[in-house]
Amino acid sequence: MAQFDYFVVFAEMRTGSNFLESNLNAFDGIACHGEAFNPHFIGYPNVDHILEVDQATRDADPKYLLRAIKKTPELSGFRYFHNHDERIFDHVMNDPKCAKVVLTRNPVDSYVSWKIAIATGQWKLTDAKARKDGKAEFVADEFAAHLADLQAFQVKLLNRLQVSGQTAFYIAYEDLQSVEVMNGLSKWLGVGTELEALDKNLKVQNPSALSDKVSNFGQMTEALSGLDTFNLTRTPNFEPRRGAAVPTYFASETSPLLYLPIRGGPADPVVHWLRLLDKGRGGQPGSKLSQNDLRDWMRVHAGHRAFSVLRHPLARAHAVFCHRILSTDKGSYGGIRSTLARRYKLPLPADPHDASYDKTAHRDAFAAFLKFLKPNLAGQTAVRVDPDWASQVKIVEGFAEFVLPDRLMRHNTLAHELAELAAMAGITSAPSLPETASDRPYVLHDIYDAEIERLARNAYARDYLMFGFEDWQPT
Repeated sequence: MAQFDYFVVFAEMRTGSNFLESNLNAFDGIACHGEAFNPHFIGYPNVDHILEVDQATRDADPKYLLRAIKKTPELSGFRYFHNHDERIFDHVMNDPKCAKVVLTRNPVDSYVSWKIAIATGQWKLTDAKARKDGKAEFVADEFAAHLADLQAFQVKLLNRLQVSGQTAFYIAYEDLQSVEVMNGLSKWLGVGTELEALDKNLKVQNPSALSDKVSNFGQMTEALSGLDTFNLTRTPNFEPRRGAAVPTYFASETSPLLYLPIRGGPADPVVHWLRLLDKGRGGQPGSKLSQNDLRDWMRVHAGHRAFSVLRHPLARAHAVFCHRILSTDKGSYGGIRSTLARRYKLPLPADPHDASYDKTAHRDAFAAFLKFLKPNLAGQTAVRVDPDWASQVKIVEGFAEFVLPDRLMRHNTLAHELAELAAMAGITSAPSLPETASDRPYVLHDIYDAEIERLARNAYARDYLMFGFEDWQPT
């Protein structure tokens, strides 16, 4: 009896997964069906179905497609990235008859490759004559987010393999050029057929050194100099207890105050307040700190206080909707925006600044977003649960992996509470708190009614219950 019924390749963008798939498909008895559970398409861009299963059917019941994959005469599988449909992840991880293949690449290389692909518009190369030249611009915060996503998923994957007593077949990007490794993978999968040579249809797009591919290479090396402890060359080797949230914390240089931001909340004003506080004393808050750096800070700043800021779930959801979903400006989620409009029928305007997009249209679009959030937070949609709109209960629970907040402040009383916290830390002249930027193109007060409140309560029932939120009131 065959050891495996099907397989999954855990990979990420720009890790060589297309090349791995092309070689898997070159084996007799193996078939890989692309990104079968990508929330924005099924299998491959511009493809309507896989194995006679269309996207609508897959979204309604992802296990239906999984059953179709298992029924094929070949040993079939698919590629799965960290932001693919979460509903299928638990199922495959709990199934020992699913073979797990883990493809990794140096995160710096994958990030640079991704940036070049965006700059040139070229995501695959089959003929060197068609190659487009381009350089990547390294952005430290963007890379930090990229690294955090990879680390969090690899730690999650490794832990699930450990607790279930399973193992995976690990392949590094550099191993993809070895026909012996590919044949070894075939043997491990239980197929046994071999290749005489690798599929050469896909070409390496950017074979030059990193220094030739990054326009601001000096800035990149400086930014990465503090990340050596992460062992960037092999993602699975990351220390499993290094929470990805730690680099997002802000530690005051001159005061014993540590800010733990909750995305979607009033982070910018609080960070600005902390910077003003330090600037007045000739310092500046530290960020992007490693766990060891932050422990050192704690030892130096005896009596330190960690704090975070809760925002009313409805106000937070509206701010995120305006900034990430409705907007088409920098920082918005274009891919998710498109999927919400196409697959979940959110009435989003092509241009939110168009005069025809009035308050009524805004209310309808936001109400549709709140309706989407309830199944999304329950893991019932193909779209990821983004930290910007994840429940604040879950985010606060995540803090506990490294540090417990001493104080959870409220957005509507934040100025008073920050002044009080500063006084407790012996600061007699704390700066004023900058105002939170208004939502655009409309503020929540313009569209608020009982139905909007009810939809927010349905989506964020635990936040309302655990933190005692009442109905939203304008401040």
